[in-house]
Amino acid sequence: MKSYFSETLHLLRLCAPILVAQIAQTTMSFVDTVMAGQVSATDMAAVAVATSFWLPIILLVQGVVMALTPIISQLNGARRHGEVAAAVHQGFWLTLLVTLPAMLVLYYSPLALHWMEVEPVLAEKTTGYLHGILWGMPAYALYQVLRNFSEGLSHTLPTMVIGFIGLAVNVPANYILIYGKLGMPALGGVGCGYASALVFWAMLVAMILYTRRSALLQRFTVFTRLTPPDWRQISRIFRLGFPIAMAIFCEVTLFTVVALLLAPLGSEVVAGHQIAINFSSMVFMLPLSLGIALTIRVGHSLGEGRAQQARVVSIAGIVFGCTLAVFTALATVLGRHWIGGIYTDNNAVLDLAASLLLLAALYQISDSAQVIGAAALRGYKDTQVIFYITLVAYWLCGLPIGMVLGLTDWLMPAMGPHGFWIGFLIGLSVAAFMLIWRLRIIYERVEERSRAALPLVDSL
Repeated sequence: MKSYFSETLHLLRLCAPILVAQIAQTTMSFVDTVMAGQVSATDMAAVAVATSFWLPIILLVQGVVMALTPIISQLNGARRHGEVAAAVHQGFWLTLLVTLPAMLVLYYSPLALHWMEVEPVLAEKTTGYLHGILWGMPAYALYQVLRNFSEGLSHTLPTMVIGFIGLAVNVPANYILIYGKLGMPALGGVGCGYASALVFWAMLVAMILYTRRSALLQRFTVFTRLTPPDWRQISRIFRLGFPIAMAIFCEVTLFTVVALLLAPLGSEVVAGHQIAINFSSMVFMLPLSLGIALTIRVGHSLGEGRAQQARVVSIAGIVFGCTLAVFTALATVLGRHWIGGIYTDNNAVLDLAASLLLLAALYQISDSAQVIGAAALRGYKDTQVIFYITLVAYWLCGLPIGMVLGLTDWLMPAMGPHGFWIGFLIGLSVAAFMLIWRLRIIYERVEERSRAALPLVDSL
């Protein structure tokens, strides 16, 4: 029992800076929306529409890079420090390979606005935003490599510090570019895209400086000599990271599709749904941060050859995450009317949001279990199954059930957004059950290797 408690405390120490960094990132998005909204409703809408285009693309790149965290943590746990720099360098090469096509996709993505018959002014502003943020994608991707390098060494503080640096750059950059200060043209919502690109470059520069000056990080000599591309190692990182990226993509696009399916039901329905989603996304930062810390600890334990310890870490993380979700669920239920009031004073929207937040309370428990379970599997480098489970749970269970309950009278009168939220709940519950079941299988396999005195960690 003592080991579970001590591991929980260790996870909390690791995840606290990550959580603060996630809050800083969310605040940047909030600032973009508010400052663009002060120009016009069209500028605010352009930021929202553009985000729905670039966010899934950039998360795909980030997902591939996330493979470095378990790789670095296992090498660190195994005291194979001489291999860390080479792993980071191969991460750089892979990042460049996946970022270039992602930039091309983002550049041409505004063509979809014409197919969707979006009004010309909104389409023009959205296109300008996307072409602005495009220039920051290489910086964002390379920053993620260095971030995963640092976090893989259980050093999460830079993530928090640089998150605040990004926020500190974001506000004045927005002010100058949106409103046309210091001789710059007033770009409106388009300025948010260029400001975000500047933020990404500032974060990359800050991370490079920190890596070069930190006593912990500089001893790995990441910048002393660049290892040439090793296509075998790059391929292995990609095979590990691509399923993570696709799992993230499946989840993000699921919510986008549901929003589009609800659009014909009216603006009040969409608004109530959006309030519940937005609040749930903020609460989601808690288990997400805990999950990142869990990946680090599981990977480190395996690198040390401690199979039982890795199991203790993952169980402690799942139990603590679900316990925390019970408390956030209770708070959501008790504060559901107050929560909606933060966003709007429209009574119809408030009533709908309050009823959806009841379902969101249950959703939080399943969501915590699945995201932390997936994080534990990443620590074991068991990533392909995460994608398969996500695909089945969300797209073959959650979405079809949500569509049947929300839009048809096949089983009962159409429930509208409530039907989709029941679909979310079922999909997340299926994912949580399947991921935890998979973890049990992995525990047994790893412990068999341990009993047979076989290495728990492979080479990169």
